[in-house]
Amino acid sequence: MGKFELMGLPYAIDALEPVISKETIGFHHGKHLAGYVNNLNGLLEGSPLAGLPLEEIVLKAEGGMLNNAGQILNHNLYFGQFCAPKADNAPMGKLADAIARDFGSFEAFKEEFQKKGATLFGSGWVWLSADKDGKLVITQEPNAANPIQKGLRPLLTFDVWEHAYYLDYQNRRPDHLAALWQIVDWKVVEGRF
Repeated sequence: MGKFELMGLPYAIDALEPVISKETIGFHHGKHLAGYVNNLNGLLEGSPLAGLPLEEIVLKAEGGMLNNAGQILNHNLYFGQFCAPKADNAPMGKLADAIARDFGSFEAFKEEFQKKGATLFGSGWVWLSADKDGKLVITQEPNAANPIQKGLRPLLTFDVWEHAYYLDYQNRRPDHLAALWQIVDWKVVEGRF
């Protein structure tokens, strides 16, 4: 493993409009995420963690190294889970069945997920993850934390740091969270499940 690189977007920079503008993607991916990648590469030079996979660094690092590695892992999962907006966008198959089993319905799941995202104090992430038995859980993770640190498998995340939505939604975090369902690529999330 060499230095970490900025992930390429699996879609055009304007593909998520109007849910997320190309300006937000440009700043969020091209500036914020690129900064975390550059910072982590600098912090890893000469470190015993150099050469480890990103997930292992997140599990073993502390301080600034953990913050930058966690942000890269979180953002890679975040940017990798989207597609062009679709009406009536919903999961299918085993993931849909698990959501109904663990939350009662897809609508109940969305409501709880959005509420946890809207009520996370400060900056961070709201996650849908699976535990070791396949049970689905929603967690609020502050700052750069990731569910792998709790032994969970991350499936879906919404970024609630202000840089993820402020250009498009100003201080209306709940509106941003509600709009994101249109662009979730459920095939990607099902693959993680």
